[in-house]
Amino acid sequence: MAMDDLLAQNIRDCVKTVQGVAGLSEPLNRAVELVVRCIQGGGKVLICGNGGSAADAGHLATEFIARFEMDRRPFAAIALTESGSAMTAICNDYGFEQVFARQIRGLAKTGDVVIAITTSGKSKNVLAALETAREMGIGSIAFLGKGGGFTRGVATVDLLVSSDVTARVQEAHLVLYHTLCQLVERELAGGA
Repeated sequence: MAMDDLLAQNIRDCVKTVQGVAGLSEPLNRAVELVVRCIQGGGKVLICGNGGSAADAGHLATEFIARFEMDRRPFAAIALTESGSAMTAICNDYGFEQVFARQIRGLAKTGDVVIAITTSGKSKNVLAALETAREMGIGSIAFLGKGGGFTRGVATVDLLVSSDVTARVQEAHLVLYHTLCQLVERELAGGA
């Protein structure tokens, strides 16, 4: 396939997938409510994922701690993927499946929120993070794709993108992240 044809096909597929997330307004609204309650209560958002989703965790944490569109106070957010020292120590001593769960056990408190990102729904360490949040009574949001895998239904709120193509799932997740940030900022603009 020629480059122009491939680009045009990718754009069509991206648009179709992103248009599909319009059906996620109800779970997105619940996710916004979780994050708003967390921030209003003085809690923090703990975010995790692997590979490209690890980069997305850092991106999303930055939007909360810095700003998205509005000049406002920082919202407490931590990407659990940012500390190479913690990650390598936990992986070495407890195994890769515990890399996020152990950090959640050490950092989370009642009122916090865990955001977990997995395009496949089959990341065992993301599953362990969500199970740990549930055991601790902490709200959680899962950004999923590819049918949600074995992670579907574990979080308080699932945002499941209907695609089996990793790139399309990631593109749709980006729209969801940005909309989440935008709605949280708007909700908290006056009193945060």
